[in-house]
Amino acid sequence: MRLSKQSNYAIRALIYCAANPNGLSRIRDIGDAFGVSEMFLFKILVPIGRSGLLTTVRGRNGGVRLGAAADQITVMDVLRVTEEDFDLSECVRERCAHCPLTTHCRYETAISDALRAFTKVLESYTIADLVADRDAVVKTLGLTEPSKQDRVTWTTDNLAART
Repeated sequence: MRLSKQSNYAIRALIYCAANPNGLSRIRDIGDAFGVSEMFLFKILVPIGRSGLLTTVRGRNGGVRLGAAADQITVMDVLRVTEEDFDLSECVRERCAHCPLTTHCRYETAISDALRAFTKVLESYTIADLVADRDAVVKTLGLTEPSKQDRVTWTTDNLAART
């Protein structure tokens, strides 16, 4: 099993948003940080936005931010949006009608158990867990803390948008 590039970049974009002290991230900046084109990233982030995992803010100073608290978004939440399916074998997907072992097959059970374990582990990790060493992530991505004035403006704007 191999996760798609879309999944990997979607997770990275959410990590970037969670680590961004300015609260709003530009797609261009996320793309630059991870060496991916804006168009490819935009294509990936559209379904993430539709799912509610990201919120889009339009306009000249627009961007994206997490659609929920980082500790409420699991890795599995993201993968459910970005991956087509998790069928590890045709046995799980089609129940192998052509296989003579269909009614006595333990292979299908083993694959199903493995998928449940995989899902359980990825449901236990949140975006907050992936940004646990926030200072290191912020430094590595080249993010900077907002000035005191910017923080006040952001908070005021954020409150105004909610009322």
